[in-house]
Amino acid sequence: MIRATGVSKMFGLVRALNEIDLELGPGVTGLLGPNGSGKSTLLKLFAGQLRPDTGEVRLAGMDPFAQTAAMRRLGLCPEQDRFYEDLSGQVFVTALTRLHGFSAAEAQRRAFAAIDRVGMSRDAGKRMREMSRGMRQRIKIAQAIAHDPEVVLLDEPLNGADPVARADLIRLVASLGAEGRCVVVSSHVLHEVEAMTHRVVLIRFGRLRAQGDFLRLRELIEDRPYRIGIEVDAPRARAFAAALLELAHVRTAEVNDDTTLEITTTQLDAACQEVPEVARRLGLGLIRFTSPDADLESLYRYLMHDD
Repeated sequence: MIRATGVSKMFGLVRALNEIDLELGPGVTGLLGPNGSGKSTLLKLFAGQLRPDTGEVRLAGMDPFAQTAAMRRLGLCPEQDRFYEDLSGQVFVTALTRLHGFSAAEAQRRAFAAIDRVGMSRDAGKRMREMSRGMRQRIKIAQAIAHDPEVVLLDEPLNGADPVARADLIRLVASLGAEGRCVVVSSHVLHEVEAMTHRVVLIRFGRLRAQGDFLRLRELIEDRPYRIGIEVDAPRARAFAAALLELAHVRTAEVNDDTTLEITTTQLDAACQEVPEVARRLGLGLIRFTSPDADLESLYRYLMHDD
């Protein structure tokens, strides 16, 4: 649904993006990278707000910068707020939906449905200036989906939302992807992206650093074994550590006290299967089995912070 081929973008002497090749299909994709990495520039290219200096961008097979028909297929929730502050949320979403060519009645119907989907039905009559930041964020998402687009671009969609709203919006984003839409989410909050999807695109210094399922990507970092913290139900951590060192994928085993230890392994999946088997063989029960290296944050840390 989205394709970027050899895309570069300059701002004066600054190269914001450098030779990006990327294809995105149905489902949710997290767009990640530090400030200044080029995430917002890439989203603006997808949305047709910028034209690449080299290469090409295609959205549903069309050039989003030159072909206005692409806008009907696109929903955009920008990071910055740009509201008509004296309009109610309902009127605001209806007005933007009408711009996609719907009749007044159809635009109103779609606006009502989108506002209900983002959980704003009760407060949609408020003026935009009277809404909290979280409410305004929900309204922005409502206008992005009211016209039923195939591609939805969300730039920091959870900014300002309270914990309950964040949980609601995470479920909403995941459901949009499950419906077959191409949803791209740019966010700095990694655990929230992880709750939406395992598929990520990581950008650093304007270059594509990695893309794909972050669990599979993490496995490719062979020089960084997984750490696993283990707690057992009997004071036999030393004997357990010795038995685990016999496994081919276990590199180290460090005993912390009688019941806790930490191992490192090059194969997380194998460890998840074999460590419990070794525990059963020794007559031990596992109380805790956790890894700080098996999440999106660890992948991000290794790819973005290490030289």
